[in-house]
Amino acid sequence: MAGLVTAFGSGAMTNSIQEIDNTACFFNIGTNTTHAHPIIGHRIRRAVNNGAKLIVANPKEIELARHADLFIQHQPGSDVVLMMGMARVILEEGLHDEAFIAERTENFAAFKESLAEFTPEYVTELTGVPWAQIQAAARMYATNTPSAIYYAMGITQHTHGTDNVMATANLALLTGNVGRASAGVNPLRGQNNVQGACDLGGLPNVYPGYQKVADPNMQKKFEEAWDVKLSPENGLTHVEIFNAMYEGDIKAMYLVGENPLLTEANANHVQEALERVEFLVVQDLFMSETAAYAHVILPAASFAEKDGTFTNTERRAQRVRQAIPPRGNSRPDWWITAQIGQRMSDHGFDFNAPQEIMAEVNQVTPIYGGITYERLEDVNGLQWPCPTTDHPGTQFLHQGKFARGKGHFSPLHYKPPFEQTDDDYPLLLTTDRSLFHWHSGSMTHRVAGLDVLNSEELLLIHPQDAAAQGIADGEMVAVASRRGALSVRAKVTDVCLPGVVSMTFHFPEAPTNVLTSSALDPVAKIPETKVAAVRIEKLAELV
Repeated sequence: MAGLVTAFGSGAMTNSIQEIDNTACFFNIGTNTTHAHPIIGHRIRRAVNNGAKLIVANPKEIELARHADLFIQHQPGSDVVLMMGMARVILEEGLHDEAFIAERTENFAAFKESLAEFTPEYVTELTGVPWAQIQAAARMYATNTPSAIYYAMGITQHTHGTDNVMATANLALLTGNVGRASAGVNPLRGQNNVQGACDLGGLPNVYPGYQKVADPNMQKKFEEAWDVKLSPENGLTHVEIFNAMYEGDIKAMYLVGENPLLTEANANHVQEALERVEFLVVQDLFMSETAAYAHVILPAASFAEKDGTFTNTERRAQRVRQAIPPRGNSRPDWWITAQIGQRMSDHGFDFNAPQEIMAEVNQVTPIYGGITYERLEDVNGLQWPCPTTDHPGTQFLHQGKFARGKGHFSPLHYKPPFEQTDDDYPLLLTTDRSLFHWHSGSMTHRVAGLDVLNSEELLLIHPQDAAAQGIADGEMVAVASRRGALSVRAKVTDVCLPGVVSMTFHFPEAPTNVLTSSALDPVAKIPETKVAAVRIEKLAELV
């Protein structure tokens, strides 16, 4: 669930990728943009080369930090404090947009009062960042407009991830940097159709188009459209699903395009859940570590072997056209699902082509109402909301009015990470992405050239921490958390803060997520994979 709901709508990019070229200031926080979203990262670097300002806030010195006008290296889990400190500076120095606040927002007084907690001393103590840097960031963001915020999993994957997202919205509202071109709050979605999956029902609390499951009117609408009785109860999120499998409350699972044995937090618990579930179906392109536990494996077709649409991170739906026939017995996902549906029900699922599915999407999903196959043949995609066939699509959201009416300021307070360091686990682990691999590597590890560029997992550790334990660069070490342990090669580097170590999670030989925490944000139910307490030992010293 990369895109949490903000103070003014669904968790999608408010603005468009092309607008990057005219952005005056970028605030990138909790995103390794050039590695995880390299096309967007390249455009940001190009804009900076052309004179735009860039603020990078990250616990790790990422590649993009080298291009920044200001790099803020804060402690993991202190994002709310950092951003509320910036908001305090903006208000104290009169850099806020008074007219925008008065006309288009609500709850400003309560928000303003909540900033009293974030004194310079308090902010510096919790973030580890000098107050002068907080001031510089606030001034740069507020005075170079239009300013845009970009974030990713480094913001959301915390037990206070919802608060983190609300903090980004507060900054945009405070400075009027939303509802206008080249500004906004822009959560970056990781894969080609993550946004589309969320748009069209891949979340447990909404029907397609973010129409709420708990809304009786929406329930009635989809019952009539699908001729079936629907539950008014929200479904479960990833972590909740595996917990229920472990407890025996979920007996069967149908898993499409996921490898949770490597990508899910607290992966040892996931393995135990997979071992207990009575019936597991895995539908995927290749055999994965998770597929080894399946009772039935359904071979899916790749993007090149099927027709359809993808909706990317800027809300742009684009046509996908079959280039080659499906290999072997593989079939498009829609066809497999429809065939199963036909065998389980006496009506419905009678689709013969993906355009027939899109026609239903147009009927029941208002934001996709005008995104038809016929229109997509002639354009480079359409951005939702696009309610009618004569609508041009929406380049940026919230122009003139927010979807919810007024933008809501959120008073926030510091909430520490769920897991803290102690004498047994004295270091904080944060996870990151590699430019060369994607998630569990089920596709990218099959490309020999990519494995040459990035062939194994590395534990990035500060020289101070390495020296304290006599760990040499390139040495194999054991890393353990309260949930699991693994062996990995150490890379001694000062890109991490002292006391903080970093790993990616792309390698089955060193499955990082056996270490991470599945403690949940109470609202979004996303796990805190970005902060885990660990200890590191030389392998030779282990008994």
